[in-house]
Amino acid sequence: MGEPLVALAGVNKHFGDLHVLQDVDLTVDTAEVVVVIGPSGSGKSTLCRTINRLETIESGSITIDGQPLPEEGKALARLRADVGMVFQSFNLFSHKTILENVTLGPMKARGVKKAAAQDRAMELLERVGVAHQARKYPAQLSGGQQQRVAIARSLAMEPKVMLFDEPTSALDPEMINEVLDVMTQLASTGMTMIVVTHEMGFARKAADRVAFMADGQLIEQATPEEFFTHPRSDRAKDFLGKILTH
Repeated sequence: MGEPLVALAGVNKHFGDLHVLQDVDLTVDTAEVVVVIGPSGSGKSTLCRTINRLETIESGSITIDGQPLPEEGKALARLRADVGMVFQSFNLFSHKTILENVTLGPMKARGVKKAAAQDRAMELLERVGVAHQARKYPAQLSGGQQQRVAIARSLAMEPKVMLFDEPTSALDPEMINEVLDVMTQLASTGMTMIVVTHEMGFARKAADRVAFMADGQLIEQATPEEFFTHPRSDRAKDFLGKILTH
């Protein structure tokens, strides 16, 4: 194996007195899907947001494809183009059509010509199942459709890694699976993915590795099979006991 695509070593982060990330070590290889789970407030989302520097860290290091995270400026913009991110909220530009939302990044940040950007955008919208909505505006789409557009928009930048921060938590239950299905399909194509989610079915099906966090610490990592059948730590046993009995 070459070096990991994403590597966090000894990462620490506080919000005031709260130590939200405590000496976190995590590596993710190319084409690996790592699903980060754990109770609310365990630091999962913060971890995700440090990887494209939406949150700064106090100590430790984060590298993407062998390069340390840049502080600011052009290098940071380039890094963000390499690291796709899909949030709870869809963050689409409301005054632009779906097609414009997906072509904007490649044209602005990557210098792709309009026609090529539109061709690629239509391919991606087709792939996530919303190509027929290309001329509409975000408000005309359901939440599940908007989130699938947000995934297409990230993919249009040809990222090296995709981060998903609880991408289905703001959706109505009937829309959750349509987004998870797109993510599962994406995982199967060899996209490197780090996914923070409460959806255990997705973790079981799509993850190569499950990383369990609690109280700002990465407590254990294992294959989904191992983790869900033989969790090693008491915290993980307790967490699984609470969610799998409902």
